[in-house]
Amino acid sequence: MSDLSASELPEVRIVPATRADLPAVLTFVRELAAYERSPAEVVATEADFDAALFGQRPVAEAIIAWIGHERVGFALFFHNFSTWTGRRGLYLEDLYVRASARGHGVGRALLAALARTAVERGCPRLEWVALDWNAPAIAFYSAIGARRLEDWETFRLEGDAVRKLATP
Repeated sequence: MSDLSASELPEVRIVPATRADLPAVLTFVRELAAYERSPAEVVATEADFDAALFGQRPVAEAIIAWIGHERVGFALFFHNFSTWTGRRGLYLEDLYVRASARGHGVGRALLAALARTAVERGCPRLEWVALDWNAPAIAFYSAIGARRLEDWETFRLEGDAVRKLATP
């Protein structure tokens, strides 16, 4: 795909994920983790994604990017809430486009679909984080108008630290 000129860009289709997409979702998550230099940290299974996306009380949603008959990327997102706006927003947990499809508008199509979802649902914000060393992603996000929140730091409490804090 990378040899195409701008006038020959393939049509990108963005559709909601279905259960048939679960193997691809897990594969994309693993590929993203490898790209982000953390492949061993993925412990999720297809069953985990099935419950999260399609279970009795889904906690997340996913969209799939297709070019022709090939899945080439995905975005997984969920609602968050802003006390300052008093409204829910969309939080993009993961966005991934296979290397072979990069540069063909797939990432932009995925984010545009998420922006449409945010507008349709009355969400004033679409938020996500990026690794500070991922210069191509940061440049792309800046180019579409995303604003980097310079004054904010991300924190995470996990594993034993969660259990220790939870113990009275």
